[in-house]
Amino acid sequence: MLSLCSKVILDGTNYNDWIRNIKMALRFEHKEYVLETELVDIDPDTATPEELASYTKHYDDATKVACIMIAIMNPELQRVYEDYWPYEMHKELAEQERIERREVEKAFTNGKPRDGESICSHMQRMQGYVERLRKLEMPVHEDLAIDIVLNSLPSSYDQFTLAFI
Repeated sequence: MLSLCSKVILDGTNYNDWIRNIKMALRFEHKEYVLETELVDIDPDTATPEELASYTKHYDDATKVACIMIAIMNPELQRVYEDYWPYEMHKELAEQERIERREVEKAFTNGKPRDGESICSHMQRMQGYVERLRKLEMPVHEDLAIDIVLNSLPSSYDQFTLAFI
């Protein structure tokens, strides 16, 4: 299973590609449930044999999946997530990606040239936002991107932006 997953090493910027590879491998191994189902401790003294067997299987599967997930992260992320279960890792990483997507979208839609920044630098920064949103699986339609970028320019550029409208 590790060979199926190891094509993409999580570096903090490629969560969607990373989790897609993991999910495909886990689906093949019938272990995808460990990403969606929290491992809840049970009391072995009061648990039924079925509950105990179910918990043991979940624990074993989650341990294997956690090791694989950690193995295909960069060392910095390995240190952060080495004591997490797959469900917890998946939930936290997905939330971090949602936060980043919102921050990039906000920076893009509210982007204005910074004090002293050249228009060329501003345009490159705006293009960087578009590319980052695409990597975060939030593609921006080309016409919308052009409109947002043109609207981000100072009013002194209005005569030039009218040509695009």
